[in-house]
Amino acid sequence: MPSETTDPALAVIIGGGGGIGSALADGLERSGNWQDVWRTTRAGKNRVDLLEEETIADLARRIRAGSLPLRLVLVASGFLHDARYRPEKTWRHLDPEHMAKAFAINAIGPALVMKHLLPLLPSSGQAVFAALSARVGSIGDNRLGGWTSYRASKAALNQIIRTHSIELQRRNPDAICVALHPGTVATSLSAPFAARGLKVRSPETAATEVLSVIDRLTPAENGAFLDQNSKSVPW
Repeated sequence: MPSETTDPALAVIIGGGGGIGSALADGLERSGNWQDVWRTTRAGKNRVDLLEEETIADLARRIRAGSLPLRLVLVASGFLHDARYRPEKTWRHLDPEHMAKAFAINAIGPALVMKHLLPLLPSSGQAVFAALSARVGSIGDNRLGGWTSYRASKAALNQIIRTHSIELQRRNPDAICVALHPGTVATSLSAPFAARGLKVRSPETAATEVLSVIDRLTPAENGAFLDQNSKSVPW
């Protein structure tokens, strides 16, 4: 979070039970810069299921009822594969239910989080909404093909971030809405590919880099797509 914001404030991590989400929440708590850090999970006190809009609306109601201003939202949820669906290697593998699930979790879910939480960011002073995207969602950087559902849903997320960043800036010129590529992280999402030799980094390392990027953000980067080194990723 930009360092000039020193007032007591709330940070919310959507997907705070996952590998990188948990590491991000841990990092925010260790920083001492936040009065409170809420980790949402699909069960428990701060329950948010991106497939159930009412759980997002309920989170917004509880934030609104609290005393702390919301100045950071991080969406760390994502879907690449599960026991039924694997990343597509060819157009012959396209499956409408797989695509629908990828879009529901990777694009529509974060859009609904924006719908309910962007209005809760203060109308003045610095605030950040960031969603973890992926370099493979870049259209300009796609040279390998494959992984259609994941690529397309992350590209959709990037467009949603860009679109809502414009509306957010009209409301608060100091607010920032960005898509962030955290690099390839050692989580359940990457596990099958790490086993085949894909180089991955620990969630703690990735979280430290992501939080460092957020610390350096300025309003000029509102609507940007950045990697873990604060470099722009092609759309």
